[in-house]
Amino acid sequence: MNCDVTLEPTVRLTVNPAEVIHLPSGLLGFEHLRSYVLLADPAEAPFLWLQVLDDPRLAFLVVPPLSLLPQYRPELSDDDVRSLALERAEDASVLCIVTIRGPHEATMNLKGPIIVNRRTKVGRQVIPTNAAEFSVEHPLALARA
Repeated sequence: MNCDVTLEPTVRLTVNPAEVIHLPSGLLGFEHLRSYVLLADPAEAPFLWLQVLDDPRLAFLVVPPLSLLPQYRPELSDDDVRSLALERAEDASVLCIVTIRGPHEATMNLKGPIIVNRRTKVGRQVIPTNAAEFSVEHPLALARA
């Protein structure tokens, strides 16, 4: 059964409950927001919107980091692997939050990726055990129009 979410007074989004991502601990600074859905616009690829279902006025710009930084390899603690019920590396979907800093300037947070179990749709924002290798403000090159 699908559920409807009103994003703006004139925009309604029908969400398949099987696609809802649950972040039981929320995101840093947004711990009370726990239900999300990924929205994609092919014109914005590889970027996605992590739409907050608990407060439809909010969405986070995210990106699968391997699409822009193929050498990125966050290492998860045993506790994170267990809490997310990750049985294989392929079970994990990795997303990084993007911050727009100006018209042609953006960064992505490599120190606090969001890891989602593809099978269960349960995720959490983690600090990789090798976080010292990464930046919270890794620069992204944005095309100039």
